[in-house]
Amino acid sequence: MNRFRLDRIDLKILNELQNEGRVTNVALASRAGISAPPCLRRVRALEEAGFIKGYHALLDGPALGYTVTVFAQVKLASQAEPDLTKFEALVNGWPMVRECYMLAGETDFLLRVVARDWDDYQRFLTRELTAAPNVSSVKSALCVRSAKELPGVPLADR
Repeated sequence: MNRFRLDRIDLKILNELQNEGRVTNVALASRAGISAPPCLRRVRALEEAGFIKGYHALLDGPALGYTVTVFAQVKLASQAEPDLTKFEALVNGWPMVRECYMLAGETDFLLRVVARDWDDYQRFLTRELTAAPNVSSVKSALCVRSAKELPGVPLADR
């Protein structure tokens, strides 16, 4: 990531895009208090500098048939860097795994897995996750409901 100092306008642009990725450049410029051409230049500079990683639609999983979310705590037999890298490569090939975090402590990785139903998750667990090389144990926690889902970072606090 390039090193440049973010000013209040850059932070406003980032916050607005994080809250509404499909905002038009004209509306974004108005919200940031600048005209459209410099706003577009700033957005492109923020993208090139790596502050903006992409634009995504937030989909409704249950409406699309994904009614189960499970947090899987994975412990590996070996935490040597090559083994960690191999596990991460496997995870990247599993579409049901939507997020993967390496943790410090007893659990090596925390996975957020979405499935159509509990049986779908069980198939993934037994055929893919626990069958993966170097996986020594998996603890599954079924998500009952979500009270908050905010992507990104709290820019309004800066």
